[in-house]
Amino acid sequence: MMRAALVLVAFTATFTLCVPTGTSVVAAANGSALEVVELQDNPIEMSDESIRAGRQVYGRFCRSCHGLRADGAGMTAPPGSMPANLVDDEWDHGSTDAEIFTVIKEGVAPKFDMDAWDGRVSDDDIWHVINFLRDLASE
Repeated sequence: MMRAALVLVAFTATFTLCVPTGTSVVAAANGSALEVVELQDNPIEMSDESIRAGRQVYGRFCRSCHGLRADGAGMTAPPGSMPANLVDDEWDHGSTDAEIFTVIKEGVAPKFDMDAWDGRVSDDDIWHVINFLRDLASE
């Protein structure tokens, strides 16, 4: 007599989450659904050490366009460009840390007067720059 075998096949589902660069995402199984929560916080704690690191990175990569005080008055910005004031109350390209991270990392399309710094500045250094700018704006 031939016996039928029951074979259980385990499989995994692969999900691709499309989110802006710099957006931290937490995905958690919630019953039968997948819950995605966007985090807006800077993963690097605001500290004197982080602010110092951000000041160094800013001085090396950002100051020439955005100015010594991050007010948009840099001396070597591309002709015709208008670098953003990074210490005023209004931000044209987002105001959360995650949005600012994305602008620094990916640049500002379509003209890219604000270069994409991905691959030239590490993610941690971008977060340090954000801490530096937040501190500078609070003065």
